[in-house]
Amino acid sequence: MENNEILELTTSAWREKVYIETAEFIVKGYVFMPKIGKKSRLLSEILNTSKQFIAVKNCTLEFKLQPQKEVEFHEFLQLNLATILLMRPLYEE
Repeated sequence: MENNEILELTTSAWREKVYIETAEFIVKGYVFMPKIGKKSRLLSEILNTSKQFIAVKNCTLEFKLQPQKEVEFHEFLQLNLATILLMRPLYEE
């Protein structure tokens, strides 16, 4: 991806840091949505989309069933919406 494509993506989309929990994993990273509508509805719009997957960028992946396994970092992860048990904003502390 070229720098101007990245700039266009970041200026035309909302970015939200999130905590996502599935039965097997904990994912912490960024989700993006187009700048259409209200930013406060970002997460509900992602969860209520007709798509089956969401993209999570610059994220960590923790293994709930194998806690001894090292946390992985991924620049991009595609996550099936049907597997999400919980998703909430993740604010910096």
